[in-house]
Amino acid sequence: MPSLASLHLYPVKSMYRLSPPSAAVQPWGLAGDRRWMLVGPDGTALTQRDEPSIGRFRPAPSADGTSLTLTGPDGAVHTLAVPASAAGAPEAVVSVFGTSFSAVETGKETSAWLAERLPAKLGEIRLVHLDRPATSRPIDPEYAAPGETVSMADGFPLLLTTTGSLDELNARIAADHPDDPVKGAPLPMERFRPNLVVSGTAAWAEDGWRRIRVGGLEFRVVKPCGRCVVTTTDQESGERRGPEPLRALGRHHRLGRKLVFGQNLVPVRATGAEVLGTLSVGDGVEVLEEVPAPLPDHR
Repeated sequence: MPSLASLHLYPVKSMYRLSPPSAAVQPWGLAGDRRWMLVGPDGTALTQRDEPSIGRFRPAPSADGTSLTLTGPDGAVHTLAVPASAAGAPEAVVSVFGTSFSAVETGKETSAWLAERLPAKLGEIRLVHLDRPATSRPIDPEYAAPGETVSMADGFPLLLTTTGSLDELNARIAADHPDDPVKGAPLPMERFRPNLVVSGTAAWAEDGWRRIRVGGLEFRVVKPCGRCVVTTTDQESGERRGPEPLRALGRHHRLGRKLVFGQNLVPVRATGAEVLGTLSVGDGVEVLEEVPAPLPDHR
């Protein structure tokens, strides 16, 4: 039976990951996942697409949820309190992929600390917090029911990948670069920044899933994840390493116009509770509904 091999969350969008043994699931994603993000002067999200070194910043939320500590690539540490609009913190209109919503701004001290450690080309940098995830940012209605929301993730509450698909992709990469051990080296799953990693499946089986149960929680599998330049970024060094995996996905796993790796999930709400349950590494994964996986457009 397939099982949950690992869990990952990213407190600050595009910064370094946390990989806990268990995590609570909320309607808008794993608890604490992508509740913060960097924005530029116009309020647009700043991510590793803009500056790969953002991934070298390490975030650590406090156990009581009242503060966030950031450790920069240089080892410098900055701790700030979680701002709240109810306590008078200023709000700003920010956007992710053209979708605008309201978030709470942090102070100038945090902006100055970040500016010292990120390229000046990014302009004025602000760190913002999603204060009201239950209402702030609806999921694309083409894939969601009214009232379903998402954090500051690109578009959906959770992203699932499988070790079977990564093994197949790495085999393709090696075969495509028989004379270049550097370009043909296997890639780690961290390149794809998933939330849930599932083991024990055939390669690309997830492309046909439509509803799954992980532990005691159900999820709709709503949309394949089209991949971008972030997957070419070494998540440890913050450096671009291209052309893989994009070249191999383009040759071997293109679905329509998308270079696909992984599937986006929306939790099924059994109640109106803010916490739907908890996932733990080792939980069983059951496919409740599936269709034949689409055939990739090989190039």
